[in-house]
Amino acid sequence: MTKKYGYICLLLTILFTLSSFKNDEINLEGNWHFEIDRNDEGIDQKWYNKKLSDVIKLPGSMAEFLKGDDITLKTKWTGSIYDSSFYFIPRLEKYRQPGNIHIPFWLTPAKHYVGAAWYQKEVNIPANWKGKRILLHLERAHIETRVWINDKEVGLQNSLVAPHVYDLSAFLLPGKHRISIRIDNRITKINMGPDSHSVTDHTQGNWNGIIGKIALESFSPVYIDDVQIYPDVKNRKARVKITLNNSTPDEFKGKLSLFAKSFNSPKSDQTKEITNQVTISDAGSKIIEIELPFGKDMLTWDEFDPALYHLTVKLNAKGIQSEKKVQFGMREFKIKDNQFLINDVPVFLRGTVHNCEFPLTGYPASTVEVWDKIFKTIKSYGLNHVRFHSWCPPEAAFIAADKAGIYLQPEGPSWPNHGPKIGLGQPIDQFLYDETIRMAKDYGNYASFTMLSAGNEPAGKQVEYLNKFVDFWKAKDSRRVYTGMSVGGSWPVVPNAEYQSRGGVRGLNWNKLPETESDFSTGIAPFKVPFVAHEIGQYCVFPNFEEISKYKGVYRAKNFEMFRQDLADHNMADQAKDFLNASGKLQVLCYKNEIEKMLRTPGYAGFQALGLQDFPGQGTALVGVLDAFFQEKGYVTSQEYKRFCNETVPLLKVPKFVYTNTEIFKAEIALFHSGKIALQNAVISWAIKNDKGNIVSEGNFDPKTYENGNGILVGNLTFPLNEIKIASKLNLEVKVNNTAFINDWNFWVYPEKNPDITSSVYYTTVLDDKAKEVLQNGGKVFLNASGKVVKGKEVEMHFLPVFWNTSWFKMRPPHVTGMLIQDKSAAFASFPTSFHSDLQWWEIQNRSQVMNLEDFPANFRPLVQPIDTWFMNRRLALIIEAKVGKGKIIVSSADLGPDLGNKPAAKQLFISLNQYMNSDAFAPKEDLSFEVLNDIFVSPSKEQFKTYTKDSPDELKPNSNQNKVK
Repeated sequence: MTKKYGYICLLLTILFTLSSFKNDEINLEGNWHFEIDRNDEGIDQKWYNKKLSDVIKLPGSMAEFLKGDDITLKTKWTGSIYDSSFYFIPRLEKYRQPGNIHIPFWLTPAKHYVGAAWYQKEVNIPANWKGKRILLHLERAHIETRVWINDKEVGLQNSLVAPHVYDLSAFLLPGKHRISIRIDNRITKINMGPDSHSVTDHTQGNWNGIIGKIALESFSPVYIDDVQIYPDVKNRKARVKITLNNSTPDEFKGKLSLFAKSFNSPKSDQTKEITNQVTISDAGSKIIEIELPFGKDMLTWDEFDPALYHLTVKLNAKGIQSEKKVQFGMREFKIKDNQFLINDVPVFLRGTVHNCEFPLTGYPASTVEVWDKIFKTIKSYGLNHVRFHSWCPPEAAFIAADKAGIYLQPEGPSWPNHGPKIGLGQPIDQFLYDETIRMAKDYGNYASFTMLSAGNEPAGKQVEYLNKFVDFWKAKDSRRVYTGMSVGGSWPVVPNAEYQSRGGVRGLNWNKLPETESDFSTGIAPFKVPFVAHEIGQYCVFPNFEEISKYKGVYRAKNFEMFRQDLADHNMADQAKDFLNASGKLQVLCYKNEIEKMLRTPGYAGFQALGLQDFPGQGTALVGVLDAFFQEKGYVTSQEYKRFCNETVPLLKVPKFVYTNTEIFKAEIALFHSGKIALQNAVISWAIKNDKGNIVSEGNFDPKTYENGNGILVGNLTFPLNEIKIASKLNLEVKVNNTAFINDWNFWVYPEKNPDITSSVYYTTVLDDKAKEVLQNGGKVFLNASGKVVKGKEVEMHFLPVFWNTSWFKMRPPHVTGMLIQDKSAAFASFPTSFHSDLQWWEIQNRSQVMNLEDFPANFRPLVQPIDTWFMNRRLALIIEAKVGKGKIIVSSADLGPDLGNKPAAKQLFISLNQYMNSDAFAPKEDLSFEVLNDIFVSPSKEQFKTYTKDSPDELKPNSNQNKVK
């Protein structure tokens, strides 16, 4: 038995130490010896000469295999925390206790470690690798690697964007060897910024490990080092730049051949093979440029037909063979004036920002299958573009984007702000050149790699630095277009940028009456290059607590758990799903109106939304219609979203959405089109339907051909409203006949005059003695409390929802993210409404006070309930009904009354509430004491937000004291 056990142990040892092998590659995936080097003593103590004490699996991270430290309040995170109130708020004390730590700022990893750690594996080099070129390929390491073979140090690499590749030819003779890799994920040597999505805990997390392909590769000692392909679509050819290396002591003479063959499209194409005789000096290198012609059947790549080729390059001589196969597409992504062109066709970029959200692993996916799914989802929402915020994905993303037809803007892996600054001679200056050069070398052939930015929102001498950066890249590589960095509207303009990715010309001005006639023409007029809106949207929704169960990997949604329990502590746990759906509908409405405003702006070049999916960090920014897993939340589908975000979108221009029946509905119909070809002889039709779906008016416009463009005039329609006798919600639907392109808008029509009713309701603007007397005597009171609220006056409600989140911006208003409306109540019988905010609520909701119901009975629910920021979870109200004494009351903190002037929606809501109060249906369920009700107008809220510290995102601004160049 002992002997048998010994054989088993020997077998396991062999399996552990010897990696799987094929002729030209040794796969190093699997178990590695491992040890944490907390005290930075491994180099001095020569850990590369000892057997490490622990075991870990690669590819993977320390946290993934529970290596590191437990999360405490003293965990030294990589990422800024601007709102420290969590550490002080009394009601959150239970979440600061050992064993119950709930960090609200981002997702919580299973373990956390920042520092050095060692990984070690023994390999056996086969005899037939003698004289070969041997490379150690680490597809993505985080962050700095330092490699030893046995007791000899090979070198050090520090890249966040490309594989770490070590030439081990001089170190690995046939036989057994020990590979030791020291990985350090601290960012002190090259500080790219603690909030950079390449490193920060806000997104992927600052992990320590190696992912993707991990292997030893053997090659011919004379080899093809690099192949770069420069398409010339107009002339049906490509310039191929090939770098050849000879590591032998002898001169090399051989044959170089290459050809391209399509592989992923219904039509096939193949070039003729080109051959060249080449000579490479001993221990030398040579760059050869070859023109590769294509025939009449050449296939081009774009978002509609992403046809791809494989270029096969072979180098042959007696005893020498080297081959490379490179994926590429025949396309040209250029700029003409203020337009992007793909193969000379104007293209509008409809993009989302990818922030490296991978909540199951905590590191980016390195398989094509995962990226295929992500890009398929993104395209299903009508998008054609992805910006990678301050990071660059692994190669699999480019392969998948090529297949999907997605235009990519990867970035240098830096947000050089709140710490590092550019243009001051800090290490980040050279690092961004080094990293983007690596990106162009490794991913530059991919058709999807159409744009490049140096990073995100910098500080320092940015204009001078970024002008030089853009000039460097324009001269070096014409395959894509270049901007300085992606920035907000207050950042200085970089004049040499080929396009502008910036804020400042975005958003919705819903401090004024919502309309769809205005556009962004004035804002983009100063820019003579394409203007791409930076990080549009950022409209928040309430958390989806059903998402918590999805976190089965390296992260836990402790932030969501805390928000859920806090909601329960405020007696609203049963409303969570309703809050999600109601806030979600408002979010979609906002995205629809902002995107449509850009689509109707002539000359606007595109947008980068933040985002299609949620952002799990920076205080928990729930700004997506998809969650961090790129999955639906339940309140909008991709088909519904594509109505207003697609290659072709019907558009509406109207001055308002609320009318009386003495008016005429006048609308201009327009069209956005960004297709592969013009819309030929398109017939655009329209229909107005009532709430029952019945058509009340319809028509169409004459056939017309529409070229690519924004806000193209289609025609005008008029619809007299005098036949609408009761308060009605109508829907205008516009479609391009015989296509899937369709869009719609709600609008509301109210009677100019309503029948007079004899009312027994006492209307008042103060809760006075008469109101108390009426209630004591069993009467009815309508209290218009607008401007009188004390308990809740600190809560600021706009029509627009919370921006990003109230933690990251330290309770900057607005604080409310939509409203939940008891739409089935008879109170709204004469005021058509859904369960969520819609545009008829604007004049009622925007800037109205809210009431804080903190002392009301636990199960009390308002008729109209503003949804508070989930960091506070206050039970708020805009309109409530209750029994008080023997009487009944409705209280509105919105301005509702009999004399409202030119506010038809507010007037109609008041009429509907009065009709309700004068009917038998008015039967409030809940009892309130007069004292509790009166306290709303007397006492401030017991719990109010305190900042405790001065840190804030204002420090990110380039003109702040934090970032002034000293």
